[in-house]
Amino acid sequence: QVQLVESGGGLVQPGGSLRLSCTLSGTIFSINAMGWYRQAPGNQRELVATITKGGSTNYGDSVKGRFTISRDNAKNTVYLQMNSLKPEDTTIYYCKAVLRRSVSTINPVSYWGQGTQVTVSS
Repeated sequence: QVQLVESGGGLVQPGGSLRLSCTLSGTIFSINAMGWYRQAPGNQRELVATITKGGSTNYGDSVKGRFTISRDNAKNTVYLQMNSLKPEDTTIYYCKAVLRRSVSTINPVSYWGQGTQVTVSS
């Protein structure tokens, strides 16, 4: 089975920093993209950042200039460096991977992690 495990969340003061990690395990054929999303209760899922297999990145407007996504392909791990954190960033952050399980799987499938809590408060 494919699993995504996030870590690195916690409590931080406004203006502080956190670094989230997400590691994928399981047998796969290829990864098309990985990314980070967040969703507060009652709100729509919000894009935080994504990175494709080609290295292209995309950021949500609310985090541009503050967050940076990166990856370690050898470890199937994606990171999210979060700087200048604001109270509005408080929520659970979820890792997503878009991948193919095998060569016979033509269309990519999305997998989600359990999430890691980020709380920004003084």
